[in-house]
Amino acid sequence: MIKLMTAVISAWMILVLSHTASASGETAQQPQYVVLISLDGFRHDYVELHGASHLARIAKEGVRASSMTPVYPANTFPNHLSLITGLLPKHHGIVNNRFFDKTRSTKEGYARYSMGKGKTDSTWITATPLWNLAELNGLKAATFFWPESDARIGGALPTYHFPYSKYTSYQQRIDQMVQWLSLPEVSRPRFVTGYFSLTDTVGHDEGPYSPLTKDAVVQVDALVGELYDRIQALDINVNVVIVSDHGMTSVDSNKVIDVSALSIPDTFSVENEGAQVHIYAPKDASEEAILQEANRLSTVSNERYKGRFVVLSDAQREMRQFEKGSRTGDILLEVSPPARFIDDATGRISKGGHGYLNTLPDMGATFIAAGPAFKKGVTLPVFSNLEVYPALAKIMGIAPFTPIDGKLEVLNQGLVR
Repeated sequence: MIKLMTAVISAWMILVLSHTASASGETAQQPQYVVLISLDGFRHDYVELHGASHLARIAKEGVRASSMTPVYPANTFPNHLSLITGLLPKHHGIVNNRFFDKTRSTKEGYARYSMGKGKTDSTWITATPLWNLAELNGLKAATFFWPESDARIGGALPTYHFPYSKYTSYQQRIDQMVQWLSLPEVSRPRFVTGYFSLTDTVGHDEGPYSPLTKDAVVQVDALVGELYDRIQALDINVNVVIVSDHGMTSVDSNKVIDVSALSIPDTFSVENEGAQVHIYAPKDASEEAILQEANRLSTVSNERYKGRFVVLSDAQREMRQFEKGSRTGDILLEVSPPARFIDDATGRISKGGHGYLNTLPDMGATFIAAGPAFKKGVTLPVFSNLEVYPALAKIMGIAPFTPIDGKLEVLNQGLVR
């Protein structure tokens, strides 16, 4: 009798567990892995412009955006943080590659953020990156570079990570990512990032149309093709997602503006970011004094530079989601390509640049993805890079703990479910 009851109970438990697993989808599908690769400065049209045959092949096997709109400003660190958090720069904290914070003080004045400073002080970042979200959901994550991926955000780091070094070979990055995905399931990361800066570096030095930029695109394209092909040989469901942070446009050396020639008072703190100049008033400055300086700079622009740069109004800043704050400057100067702000008129002037208004066509970024979670042969219209975070979270079956700015709309059309 006892044996019979035990058998009945066991059968009932198996039935219940089977039903529960089926309802959650665990038996219907295998875990989804995501490999997110960033190609810094890889403009949305580089695939055709420079013959990136491997990326073109991956796009045909999956989903590609005609262009992906970066957040403002179209610079590296704010956009990489937006891609990985689903938040606007004013919410994740990294509003530009370099900036001051009027709420933080040092002996020299306002505290200053520069690229990668989160490694020594992660409180600059006010968001949860996707690798932390994965870990908080019990999934392992691995980062072979991503801006601020070596910052201990919220006291946590990915299970596998490397401190950033530009000297680490691209081949080593590819090999390591494949090795991670080849680990036993219990140790295998479900989310992996990789970062390649070559196309941005050469694009700045030589401009987007240079044969040397083409060579850089071809080199990076071959690496991504190798990674994709090696991943296909693995017996797991891996989704390869290739993004860039922004595009690249030509700079005219005859239209540069030397910031030192603008005669901004020494009492103001100035941060030149190429396409913008952030100007921070001293703590004791009145609104009248700030307005007076803004008006003076508008006059300088019109009289000396034929209106080549503008002082953004509050309404213009609001349109860019870049309202006045402790980190965005009391006065914000903006220039349009092919002009650029420089700090030293005697130095070498880059032939390519970014950081401009994010909706300009040349600022458009790349999005290509292929894998079991994506449809095949689909071209999507332009969408915001804020959609990437919620899309990847959905693929991995996890959800943000706190509100985000990104809404899964256009990119959702490229997902299988």
